[in-house]
Amino acid sequence: MASVLQRSFSLLIYLTIIQVCLGSSNSAELVKLDLYYESLCPYSANFIINKLPIIFTNGIRDIVDLRLFPWGNAKLASNDSFTCQHGPDECLLNTVEACAIDALPALDRMLFIECVETLVYKGKYTQWETCFKKLSIDPEGFDDCYKGEEGKKLELKYAALTSALKPPHEYVPWVVVDGKPLYENYEEFITYICKAYKGPLPSACKEQSFASVRREKTNHGHHVCYAEQTTKMSFLIKIWSFMTSWMV
Repeated sequence: MASVLQRSFSLLIYLTIIQVCLGSSNSAELVKLDLYYESLCPYSANFIINKLPIIFTNGIRDIVDLRLFPWGNAKLASNDSFTCQHGPDECLLNTVEACAIDALPALDRMLFIECVETLVYKGKYTQWETCFKKLSIDPEGFDDCYKGEEGKKLELKYAALTSALKPPHEYVPWVVVDGKPLYENYEEFITYICKAYKGPLPSACKEQSFASVRREKTNHGHHVCYAEQTTKMSFLIKIWSFMTSWMV
């Protein structure tokens, strides 16, 4: 009798251990994938329409907490006004996309932003409102958001979050996985996500070649919009204007 009870107790402990192990593996924390970008940077647009959607098609989405920060290299003034690297149209679209992130479910917001950025990539960004009809999204409420105080508050929030980055962003797109920036390796974000996840990996991760991940930075400077690009260009224009006026 004691032997039967002992075996039953041992079996109970064994099953409990299995349940705990299975439970802990299934409750692994999602990997944080943060994208800091600006709407009219062509490299941000390219990443959003040609790279980022892969997470929605191969099971990676189930292990990722995706967050978007539409601010980029914009500059904040003392009176809470702001200017954007590519001008007022970029400020408008940054705010529109901030409103979409705030108002739409995860998949809808990604489809909407992808639609807008596709138009950006084609040089047709002034047609961004066609994305409402294309995706059957009700535009009601968007006007009040992006034209009013709510949109401004959202952009100021993204300004603060972008400013708080450690280390500070140097350009966009700026991709961060679990708090660590990928620098110029940002296009390899799937591999970094797979390496960071502590639970059972989706099949897409098992197909990844981790040998492709390089610790050193690679020189992909032409694939980003640098934070100081506008400042440097303005400085050069001022020098050229001064030289021109002096020569006349």
